[in-house]
Amino acid sequence: MKHRHATLNVLPAFLLFLLLAASAFAEQRPEGFVTLNEFLPSASYDVKYYTGDNFVGKRVDGYEAPKVLVTIEAAKALKAVQAEVSRFGLSLKFFDGYRPQRAVDHFVRWAADLEDTRTKAAHYPDVDKRNLFRDGYIAARSGHSRGSTVDLTLVDKATGQELDMGTPFDFFGLESWPEATDFPPQIRANRALLRAVMIGHGFKPYEAEWWHFTLREEPYPETYFNFPIQ
Repeated sequence: MKHRHATLNVLPAFLLFLLLAASAFAEQRPEGFVTLNEFLPSASYDVKYYTGDNFVGKRVDGYEAPKVLVTIEAAKALKAVQAEVSRFGLSLKFFDGYRPQRAVDHFVRWAADLEDTRTKAAHYPDVDKRNLFRDGYIAARSGHSRGSTVDLTLVDKATGQELDMGTPFDFFGLESWPEATDFPPQIRANRALLRAVMIGHGFKPYEAEWWHFTLREEPYPETYFNFPIQ
């Protein structure tokens, strides 16, 4: 009887845990999100996770359209960035914005499959796949799921040609750190320009990826969304 009472006492706590876990990943798109392709049509878009041109090697779960979604606060700040870089004959090019939790879960499953190394040469040539979790390249949660983080680069506005940043997007290695020094001055200057304009408009950089920025005053700092990109 004692053990039965203990089980009954634990059960409500366990159910509460499940409810809290479920609520941590909001399934509905809130009104505070916009489609950046429409809000900022002067920029360029190459949504890698909608295609097979990414480190997973296939379309990622949750990417049902080649769109970049972000919070309206992030979108307004990015519009100001675009206005500034356009004065230099440049434009923004976006690879990703909001990322559904289901996409992050897809990354985790991929990282756990050590037999799948199809994209190693292009995305992680010097990193053992078994160390992707340990080294922080893959995680169970992503700031992208909060809606105010973007992956982007700069392009020549006239030609659409990407500025040389030294590595491609989603290259896992020390070369992708924004302050990596083993590059010619022009590459370092290109990275510094992107970093400076993003910081100047309220974004904070990520130390391990030159393309990754998060709005400092993000409106959903504790919410990880899971609605699909449609």
